[in-house]
Amino acid sequence: MTTILPVAQRGEAILNLVAAPVIETEFSSCWLKELSRAMHSTMLERNGVGIAAPQVYISKRMIIVASRANPRYPDAPEMDAIVMVNPEIIQKSAHVILGEEGCLSVPNERGQVERAEQITVQYFTLDGEKITQDFTGFPARIIQHEVDHLDGILFIERI
Repeated sequence: MTTILPVAQRGEAILNLVAAPVIETEFSSCWLKELSRAMHSTMLERNGVGIAAPQVYISKRMIIVASRANPRYPDAPEMDAIVMVNPEIIQKSAHVILGEEGCLSVPNERGQVERAEQITVQYFTLDGEKITQDFTGFPARIIQHEVDHLDGILFIERI
């Protein structure tokens, strides 16, 4: 059975908190894997291209990035969903691009946000494997948007 979680909306306190890191004993745990599955289902159900744990009322540093074309983002490039635990943007290009963003926590509002075009992210898998990966364009934008959620920042604060 797929679990669809409620999504916190602008104005709710959870969205202003700096999320806590996932700790070592939580890696590979059933609850972390279940949270990841439920977040992914919730994101797909709402036509999102990314989601952060604080958006589903869990103040933990976990995001899912899943660029793909859908009614909200018809031109999004296709990529496999990536679950990032404790993601950290360790490098950003000096070159920034303006692009339209929306948010599951700020329904029916879009805005132009400036983001680095290329980033390098260090994160862990659900099993605690450390990964360092480069992203450009729209996937890089999604990651920056979702990492902002982990730091208590909504995209509308960047417009």
